[in-house]
Amino acid sequence: MTVAAAFWRRSFGLPAPEDLYFQVDSDSRILGHCHWQPARDRARPLLVLVHGLEGSSDSGYMLGIAEKAWHRGFHVVRLNQRNCGGTELLTPTLYNSGMSADYRAVLDELAGRNGFQKIFFAGYSMGGNLVAKMAGELGENAPAALRGVATVCPALNLAACADALERTDNYFYQRHFVAGLLSHYAKKARLFPQKYSANGSGRIRTVREFDDAITAPQFGYRDAEEYYEAAGAKRVVDKIRVPYLLITSEDDPFVPCDSIRSSGVLRNPAVTFCVQKHGGHCGFISAQGGAERFWAEVRIVDFCESLAGKG
Repeated sequence: MTVAAAFWRRSFGLPAPEDLYFQVDSDSRILGHCHWQPARDRARPLLVLVHGLEGSSDSGYMLGIAEKAWHRGFHVVRLNQRNCGGTELLTPTLYNSGMSADYRAVLDELAGRNGFQKIFFAGYSMGGNLVAKMAGELGENAPAALRGVATVCPALNLAACADALERTDNYFYQRHFVAGLLSHYAKKARLFPQKYSANGSGRIRTVREFDDAITAPQFGYRDAEEYYEAAGAKRVVDKIRVPYLLITSEDDPFVPCDSIRSSGVLRNPAVTFCVQKHGGHCGFISAQGGAERFWAEVRIVDFCESLAGKG
């Protein structure tokens, strides 16, 4: 399902988006593609979507959830993480799995200056970790406008995910992610040669080696292990107080279900833990057709819709 979902040809019925830039720190912005309902009614619910590693606002699951939510009356914002979706010039930094402050800045802007009253966040994989980390860091202080969060196969334990990718049967997934990370880094080196070296990192064959050689030192961590420990939402998932839907599968090839169970989600009453026997990594392709074909997308919209109706 992991592979099938990535290559499934899909068409989407969405209105043309409006671009909105969010200032997430003094020298960095991220780009959101916004699908507003008529009159941009602030009382309508708003769903903010965050993609996974090497994805973008145009990933199939991002468009799929956006379409389903928009047709049920939600405003939708499809975010690009830093450097993704062709936005490398908007920030001098790379991106990493711990940059939850970016999404707190988005939340603050949408709830504050823009005045939206019912905001939901949904994230896939790396984006799921970021969404969960943001909610955990907010804890009891989550703004009233944040009504709930949802994640699909969130990489809450980054070290466990890196371990899983190093299994022989995950060779092609590992190669895909490493090629994408190196391509992004090469582009940043061309755009910001004063900040990034075009060589000197040695031969990088795994995500852990990339994080050891590039991500960790760029963000002030000693090594990949220190970065993984700091960036993983497993440290704060017990502090989440807004309703949280977590969807995962027993057969996810590189986000081990046991690593999610051991993170403490089962002890948090705010968490609805939905684990399926099959689904792969963010696949969840149903035998049914129509809207139910991509099962997790529908469950996320159902979850948010049920909460949005509570006033």
